[in-house]
Amino acid sequence: MVVDTSVRAGQRVWAQNADLIVTGTVNAGAEVIADGNLHVYGALRGRAIAGGADNTDARVFALNFDPELVSIAGYYAVREGLTEAPIGKPVQVRLIGESMRFDKLG
Repeated sequence: MVVDTSVRAGQRVWAQNADLIVTGTVNAGAEVIADGNLHVYGALRGRAIAGGADNTDARVFALNFDPELVSIAGYYAVREGLTEAPIGKPVQVRLIGESMRFDKLG
């Protein structure tokens, strides 16, 4: 599923049984959910949930990573707990066992 606009506060976009690609920004207060992978080609400032169908292989990709919450297959981290994540940078998030890993892209 492709969303060609920004996702505004209060909006929720769910890609059921699919990956989700957002070409704009996910603003604070917005929520994007994908049963597969989640790609944000703008700033990620809202809530990002990948692997909504307990897909532990799902990943989150963002070109400007600054989420309120990021979750993969029910495992989550909130903004205050993202001390290891490169905030404001291009990032890939994935699960290694039961831990989230935040890798710089590029």
